[in-house]
Amino acid sequence: MHLNKLHLINFKNIESAQLVLSEGINCFVGNNGAGKTNLLDAVYYMSFCKSFFNPIDSQSIKHDNDFFVIQGGYELDGQEEQIYCGLKKGQKKQFKRNKKEYEKLSNHIGLLPLVMISPQDESLIVEGSELRRKYIDSVISQYDKSYLEYLISYNKVLAQRNAYLKGINALNAEVNNMLDIWDMQIISLGSKIARARQVFLSELKEVFHEVYNYISGSNEEVAFEYKSHLLKEDFENVLREARQKDVILGYSTKGIHRDDVEFKINGYPIKKIGSQGQKKTFLIALKLGQFKFLVQHKNTTPILMLDDIFDKLDSERGDRLIELVGGDAFNQIFITDTQLNRILPILKRIEKDSVVYAVNNGEFTLYNEGEA
Repeated sequence: MHLNKLHLINFKNIESAQLVLSEGINCFVGNNGAGKTNLLDAVYYMSFCKSFFNPIDSQSIKHDNDFFVIQGGYELDGQEEQIYCGLKKGQKKQFKRNKKEYEKLSNHIGLLPLVMISPQDESLIVEGSELRRKYIDSVISQYDKSYLEYLISYNKVLAQRNAYLKGINALNAEVNNMLDIWDMQIISLGSKIARARQVFLSELKEVFHEVYNYISGSNEEVAFEYKSHLLKEDFENVLREARQKDVILGYSTKGIHRDDVEFKINGYPIKKIGSQGQKKTFLIALKLGQFKFLVQHKNTTPILMLDDIFDKLDSERGDRLIELVGGDAFNQIFITDTQLNRILPILKRIEKDSVVYAVNNGEFTLYNEGEA
C-alpha cells in the first residue's frame, strides 16, 4: 500500500498543494512552522478521519477561509483508491472512498494503516491516562472492527450512566435497579475491551523490547504494565462497591474508561527518571513495535511517518534507527526535518526511491532529484 498523489486546499497553513509522492521515502524539509508537519497531518487524516494534533475539525481550516479539502490517490492491493475529505464551516464533514460517502466514519478505520511518530508522542509518557487509552484504542481499531464497535457502545452506555448519576442524590432500591441494568452492559462490553487491550499489549511487548534494544544498543531494562479495574476477580462487586462514591461525584469511577499503562525503565517510571534520549527511544520503540504488530495482523505494510524525530537522538541511536527503517520491512515513509544536510546523508544510506520537498510558508517545491 502506498499514497501516490496528494491534493490539499486550505488545510491549516497550506492554501493549495499538489504533490506526486514516492513509493519509498518522502522528505519534507523546512523551518518550524513552514507546514511540513501539517502535510503529514493531512495524510493521517485520510487514515483516521481526524487530525493527529487537534480534535476540532474546523480548526484545521486555513485562516480567513470557510472550508478545507484533502484528496489522496492510493494504490491498495493492486487497486487504485481515491480518498476525499472535505469540511465546510457549519456543515457535516464529508468523507468519501472512490466518490462514495461513508455512512459511518468507523467503517473507514483500518483501510489505510498508518503509524505516526511525532514529538507530541511525549505526551503518552508525561500526560494523563486518557492519552494512553486513546493510543491503544487507535491501534486495535485498525485491525479489529468489532473492538471499535464495542468501544462506541461502551461509551454510549457510560454516558447514559453518568447522566443518570448526575440527577440522583442517594442510593435506594430503584436507583440500584437502574444501575444494575447499565452495569450489566458495562461488564459485558468492558470485559471484551479489556481482554483485547491485554492481548494487544502482551503481543506488543516482544517486538517493543526487540526494537528498543536494537536502537539503544544498551542493557536498559524497559517495560510497560497494563492496569485495569476489570483485571480484578469480581468486577461486578467492584462496580457495586463504588456506587456510593459514584453518586456523590456524579460520574462512574470504575471501568475500562479508567485503564492505564505504566511505562518503566530500570524498574522506575520513565516519566520521572528517563532522559530525553531514553524517552524518545522508548516512544520510537513503542510505535515501531506497533508497526510490526499491524503488519502481522493486517497482512499489509502501514505508511510510516517520522516527524522531526532525529533532533533529540544522539548520533548512535539515530544511526540505528536509520538502519532499521531502511530495511525491507518498511515501504512508504514520510520524514520531516529542519536540516537538509541531515536528510541527504540519510537518503544516501537507505537504498530506497526518494523525493525531497523544500517547505516554506505552506508551499512545497521539489528539490533537485539528482542530489537527493
